[in-house]
Formats: sequence, C-alpha cells, structure tokens
Amino acid sequence: MVYDILLEKSEDMKIKGSEFIKKIKRLGKKRDISVFFIAERGKGSHGTLYYGSSSTIVRNPKDELKTGTLHAMLNQLGLTLDEL
Repeated sequence: MVYDILLEKSEDMKIKGSEFIKKIKRLGKKRDISVFFIAERGKGSHGTLYYGSSSTIVRNPKDELKTGTLHAMLNQLGLTLDEL
C-alpha cells in the first residue's frame, strides 16, 4: 500500500535530470550540505552528483528520469521523494 502511494506520487512528478540536480542543490543549501555535479565523472552524457558523502550517477540531464531511476537515485543519496 505504501509502495502504491509512492508510485502514484512519483508518476505525477515528471522531472528531468537537470531539474533533479537543481532540487538537490537547493536542498543541500538549505541543510548546509555540500552538493556538486561533475559532468566529466561519467561515461558519455552521464555525470556524478555528490550530496555530502553520498553520490549517484545522473543519466543525461536533458532527459526525463524514469520512476525507478528516480527512486534509486534518491535512495543512493539517502533521501526520500517527500524531501524534494
């Protein structure tokens, strides 16, 4: 049941990789956590997003993130969808 609610909420939330990066940077600034994105630290159009001591790979920032990818990235950063 909780999974269904999260899935429904994330389906409503269409977000591109670049928007995701901006939201994480805003959250980091609010929480006084260092956040930076290194485009060169990945293959092709991929880059690495660092949130404090955690990191995740962001696929092409111009593309929309798939639901499972969004949840996996948030999980790797230790965040939830509600925190965005």
